Amino acid sequence: MKLRLAGTVNDSIVDGEGIRFAVFVQGCVHKCPGCHNPHTHDFSQGYEVDTEELFLKIKANPLLDGVTFSGGEPFCQPAPLCDLAKKVRQLGLNVVCYSGYTFEELMELSKNDSDIKNLLALTDILIDGRFVLEKKNMLLKFRGSENQRIIDVKKSLESKTAVECEL
Repeated sequence: MKLRLAGTVNDSIVDGEGIRFAVFVQGCVHKCPGCHNPHTHDFSQGYEVDTEELFLKIKANPLLDGVTFSGGEPFCQPAPLCDLAKKVRQLGLNVVCYSGYTFEELMELSKNDSDIKNLLALTDILIDGRFVLEKKNMLLKFRGSENQRIIDVKKSLESKTAVECEL
């Protein structure tokens, strides 16, 4: 499957716990003022890559603890990310996903989009919420603004309410 990317980072230590392969998707509907990655907003920019090609890069790195989907907005491309997440999970790696959508918004969107529902189910940790410049806090771990949450997705899906956790 094809995925439109802004880029990747092979050995990230800032996009979730441990050593991660970070996938920055291209395209974002939120366009938050002060966004850390404004170059990822335009859906027509970036480049296309096959998810199998990305998977082979991930598989070739024995040091990885997991994969992070960031952007841009990952939930604007849920089908190819589901394909990649399934393969990543088979390697025993975890999946962290950043989204400008809140967990509650994603649950609502997933009612009409099975790819969003499936991507949520394949995600271990969701860092949710739009970046809010007025709530920017450089001391937060893995987040940019105080409104953003670190969500344990499995527990949240079971309880049907956002369950926060600490990384």
